[in-house]
Amino acid sequence: MKIPFSYNIRNLWARRLTTALTVGGISLVVFVFAAVLMLAQGVEDTLVATGSEDNVIVIRKGSSSELLSAVGREQIAIISTFPEIATMNDGKPYATSDVVTMTNLYKKKSNDMGNITIRGVSQSAFTMRPQVKLKEGRWFQPGSAEVVVGNKIHEQFEGVEIGQQIQIGSSLWTVVGIFEAGKTGFASEIWADAENIMTQFNRTTTFSSYTFKLKNTNDFEAVKTKVETEQRLQDLEVKREQQFYKEQSEGLAIFISALGLVITIIFSFGAMIGAMITMYAAVANRTVEIGTLRALGFQRRSILAAFLAEALFLALIGGSVGVALASLLQFVSFSTTNFSSFSELAFGFSLTPQIIISTMIFSLLMGFVGGFLPAVRASRMNIIDALRAA
Repeated sequence: MKIPFSYNIRNLWARRLTTALTVGGISLVVFVFAAVLMLAQGVEDTLVATGSEDNVIVIRKGSSSELLSAVGREQIAIISTFPEIATMNDGKPYATSDVVTMTNLYKKKSNDMGNITIRGVSQSAFTMRPQVKLKEGRWFQPGSAEVVVGNKIHEQFEGVEIGQQIQIGSSLWTVVGIFEAGKTGFASEIWADAENIMTQFNRTTTFSSYTFKLKNTNDFEAVKTKVETEQRLQDLEVKREQQFYKEQSEGLAIFISALGLVITIIFSFGAMIGAMITMYAAVANRTVEIGTLRALGFQRRSILAAFLAEALFLALIGGSVGVALASLLQFVSFSTTNFSSFSELAFGFSLTPQIIISTMIFSLLMGFVGGFLPAVRASRMNIIDALRAA
């Protein structure tokens, strides 16, 4: 015979206080675990969204970021002749030659200094990256000492209001606009004219990267082969833009995950011990009840299953509450240093179905571990000894 599940529900309700405390402990651990996964996913989503599926980026071999890369003008001229590159209405390549450097700004809340990515772009960059849209002011004029600021930088750093000036190299540059870039890394950058940035840093012959749009996404391998076999391009490598930015996210995502998992594991021990104490208390308080069930003909495995079901049900409730609370973090965003570019990156928490499934499995695992030993103890009780406890 099987013990009805309603029996377990009534017993949990009878011990409302201990049930609530156990659920609270499990939900706290699940909340932390889900938050860690969401944070790591948020970093990846932000940087992957920065790239486009049909865009290809060219950088120097071995460069971990655009900041450390160098692509010569002559090399760009060679690549721009590839027939696989899409062209604009005027016949020019659908591409942008970018130069990346950094400057320092003070954060509004902490007054700490942060590294900010300065991206010098060509005019075609705005059509290549449709996610970048003007929010306030205007775009910079080519050849001028003007910049436009990403909305995440505008929200979190001082001195970037329209009309204010920021130090780039040895000169002051005027902020003339604020742009939005959705949930991408571009929102954490400051953009200016590439040629002017290069002149400022006496870097007239090399850009940091060359990004172009393919006529057909399937042409990537053909372009890659051309770059690898062309003698004048031997020091360069090509990557799909999305893959490049995904690799940029790996260092920070791994660090967040590792640190968060250590904290989660420590917390989970407390939650499992709490669940175990609750279930042991339940067994101790229901000794006669267990003896009666055995006397009525319920088998040991039925009692084992009933107590284990209680623990798993507690874990299920705790997991659901933890995930529900963690989902609210999707409305929170902040910035930290990206390990690949050494500059500020603004990102948020991202909740995916995979994270929900992972956290619920983790919650049920805690319930199983915390409830198994008490359930075994209950199932092994001697009928006569249990009834004598009355």
